[in-house]
Amino acid sequence: MSAQVRTGLLGGSFNPAHGGHRRISLFAMTALGLDEVWWLVSPGNPLKPRAGMAPHEARYRSALAQARRAPIRVTAIEAQLGTRYTIDTLRGLVRRYPEREFVWLMGSDNVAQFHQWKAWRAIARLMPIAVIARPGYDGAVAVSPAAAWLRRHRVAASSFKQGQWSAPTLVNLRFDPDPRSATAIRRADPDWASRLPTGKLFDQVTHRSIFGHCNSGEHEPRA
Repeated sequence: MSAQVRTGLLGGSFNPAHGGHRRISLFAMTALGLDEVWWLVSPGNPLKPRAGMAPHEARYRSALAQARRAPIRVTAIEAQLGTRYTIDTLRGLVRRYPEREFVWLMGSDNVAQFHQWKAWRAIARLMPIAVIARPGYDGAVAVSPAAAWLRRHRVAASSFKQGQWSAPTLVNLRFDPDPRSATAIRRADPDWASRLPTGKLFDQVTHRSIFGHCNSGEHEPRA
């Protein structure tokens, strides 16, 4: 077995984070043989409306609450790196943490528009991609140019878990759908962010004090 730490990366707005994020992370850990998962809480997203988007700090705090007592680390490292695009963030992580083997985790809704991301083929060549099925997106994925390209590199989760990692590699993960969604939570409780705890925060990956100096940015859409 590789001495490197096998680490899943799940990016998103986490607006707010909820039990569905936790569930798919733990499922991916088991299915892929990961040691832990990092949640990359994105500073912003140009393809999502600003209305209804809670502050970065509030979304980070909601992620901390959902990740508690699980092998999940919450990080705002994108804001610290100053990267705008996913490819730049992932290259920065690979350079900064050479002792880790990363796999990019994404929902099938993002695969449908993955071809719109900057240097999406470079992302696929940089690290394996595990796609977590989401109800209602099978049709969009079927006609996605990125999905057609990635399909040629598909391997079974069982083989991926036991073998050496390489890229490009696509692993499709399916499990019982989770009905929870951030949109439904915001609709039912639009003031959720106002009730979060306050106090100093430290990034769980970099261990730096955060939100006293993080800059906002714009990023591609995430699960």
